[in-house]
Amino acid sequence: MSSSFGRLFVVTTFGESHGPAVGVVVDGMPPGIKVEPAAIQRELDRRRPGQSAITSQRAEADRVEILSGVFEDASLGTPIAMLVRNTDARSKDYDALKDVFRPGHADYSYTQKYGLRDHRGGGRSSGRETVGRVAAGALARAALATVGVSVVGGTVQVGDVKAARRDWEVAEENPVRCPDAMAAREMAAVIMHARDQKDSVGGVIEVVARGVPAGWGDPTMAKLDALLGAAMLSIPATKGVEIGGGFGMCALSGSQTNDVFDGKRFLTNFAGGIAGGISNGADVLVRVAVRPATSIGKPQKAATKKGRTTTIAIEGRHDPCICPRVVPVAEAMMAITLMDAWLRQRALRGRDK
Repeated sequence: MSSSFGRLFVVTTFGESHGPAVGVVVDGMPPGIKVEPAAIQRELDRRRPGQSAITSQRAEADRVEILSGVFEDASLGTPIAMLVRNTDARSKDYDALKDVFRPGHADYSYTQKYGLRDHRGGGRSSGRETVGRVAAGALARAALATVGVSVVGGTVQVGDVKAARRDWEVAEENPVRCPDAMAAREMAAVIMHARDQKDSVGGVIEVVARGVPAGWGDPTMAKLDALLGAAMLSIPATKGVEIGGGFGMCALSGSQTNDVFDGKRFLTNFAGGIAGGISNGADVLVRVAVRPATSIGKPQKAATKKGRTTTIAIEGRHDPCICPRVVPVAEAMMAITLMDAWLRQRALRGRDK
């Protein structure tokens, strides 16, 4: 069941990068929640390729088809199946890589795991799989909104350029999805330079959930921060997660990082909205490290199935920096995780919050 996430709000994605379609089945959506196809499509449009010069130019419309679980724009409480057809796959671009293990990719590990692999665009290991996550996340967002919870996110670092501001309304106004307009221009220049060099660059995504009440999550083995870590690290190309102050707290003292509660709110948020694995009422804040994209046009040494080496330059349409397109995926995984935590809390206490 490695393609499923959640216990009460269960999200199962399916499909390969160059197969007929990708999609998702969501089981556990409460009945009576308003489901707007346009809202789901809006999130998919944020994730899809071809949005700007700094993303892959694969021309997928990513039009969602809702197959079940919704009637008259409301959830029925039954499984919701959603499908997005692949219409612009160019599998011939990968013919020369059929017997090559691309550096940085999952080609070798997938072959060792299953004994075979779909070499077309990476198959199941492709970022194309995240289409289903984003569609499911749109459902989670709609449900969470009924109890006042919202999720925002953006790119806060590309290469060595860091955002100094968190103006979240600015994030959707630039192609990098950075909440700092000035830093966004510098980030775009770094990405364009990497693209011109037939290379790629990594960065950091920040996601914030606002309005999360205290009490969501569980102690010990199912801590909310542990589940969020698993959710974010399940996204392709993610290699690190910070909650709240994260690694930066290692250089500070306890007197600096203990969040003070004045009876109404926390004056700081080094804990990232989670204490003892349970939400404390402050914003839930997560940062995700995104590695440089592995598909690059620069010549690299690669191993072959016959145990030899060769030199390859990966052709096709690829992102020089995948951070802008990871943002809606990370937001979706935050919403999915919180949705599951809300349902578990509702089952435990018998109330919405």
